[in-house]
Amino acid sequence: MSVTQPARKPRGRQFFANPGPTNIPDSVLLATAHQTVDFNDPNFIEVYDACVAGLKRVLKTTQGLFLYTGSGHAAWEASLVNLLSPGDRILILESGYFSISWANMAKDLGIEVQSVAADWRRGVDMAAVRAALAADTAHGIKALCVVHNETATGMMIPIPEVRAALDATGHPALLLADTISSLGSLDFRMDEWGVDACVGGSQKGLMLPTGMSFTGVSAKAMEAHKTSRLPKHYFNWTNMLARPHRSFVGTVPVSFFYGLQQSLRLIEQEEGLENVFARHTRLGRAVRAAVQHWSGNDGPQLFCLNPGRYSDSVTAILMPEGLNADALRSVALQRFNLSLGGGLGPLGGKVFRIGHLGDLNEPMILGTLATVELAMKVAGVPHAPGGVAAAIDALA
Repeated sequence: MSVTQPARKPRGRQFFANPGPTNIPDSVLLATAHQTVDFNDPNFIEVYDACVAGLKRVLKTTQGLFLYTGSGHAAWEASLVNLLSPGDRILILESGYFSISWANMAKDLGIEVQSVAADWRRGVDMAAVRAALAADTAHGIKALCVVHNETATGMMIPIPEVRAALDATGHPALLLADTISSLGSLDFRMDEWGVDACVGGSQKGLMLPTGMSFTGVSAKAMEAHKTSRLPKHYFNWTNMLARPHRSFVGTVPVSFFYGLQQSLRLIEQEEGLENVFARHTRLGRAVRAAVQHWSGNDGPQLFCLNPGRYSDSVTAILMPEGLNADALRSVALQRFNLSLGGGLGPLGGKVFRIGHLGDLNEPMILGTLATVELAMKVAGVPHAPGGVAAAIDALA
């Protein structure tokens, strides 16, 4: 009589290559395990104020900042309800799953949404953006929303070009930017680029657990807030300004700030913010070199076809026709303990994603790429072997 053996769990530490949440450094994990303290204690206030100042440095802003207990979606909603009124119209630049999600949230809140459609593999045409703005002679568009780095498609949208489109047409719309998968990984300059509200989250480039988000807010946006009429309470910036922390209507998540204090130390002091950007550029280039090599023999290929918009924090990889990306991800996870990101929305089963942001270095990326190549071989996915060597050449 045969006995069915349970599935073998791979040994060793999991290689985690999802684009968010991301790997958390041990020192940050230990810092978040801080004992509970009173969030009004003067000693904690010092930590809190230092973290707010550090976040502003990463955002490259001297303007306002509001924080929330909630994921990046919470900051999306906070930005919309604090700046707009029922029936207001916004312009959203299509870039992938998350731009569509932001648009759907706005519709649910009673906001009229106008989109600039785009090929998800190439990105929005800035001429079409200028045309949409120029056509709005009555300035009915109150805000323009753009996802700086579209996690679903591995595409970066250059915000200075969006700002230039607004300026060239003389359009007064607020510029809202989602930096969730770019902040702390790609260069972002809120004040220099004229961004009025930027949305960020804890779980990606800041290398923290999921659950805290924030919005950087310009003086122009604060003026718009004074007349906004969408319902809000927990997210109400006016309510927050009346509190000692000028954020959080309710309990402050103190443990996040001890972790954030450590994360900012790693980013600013141990490595340096510009060096962080350079590291992400190196790792992104290596991943793309591997994928471009694998594309031989009718293998997987880069989803993004616009080299000027490649993301340095996540790469989306399109499977050969007729092959399922989730089946490959399952082999990678179940056989080799490598966790890869899946396709989102209409890209489900067609795309897998490699996150290369946050707490990562060259050996971790090379190990990930080697295991992806191994999983492709086991799963029978056609590809040109040698992608890891191409990545090494890119890194060297």
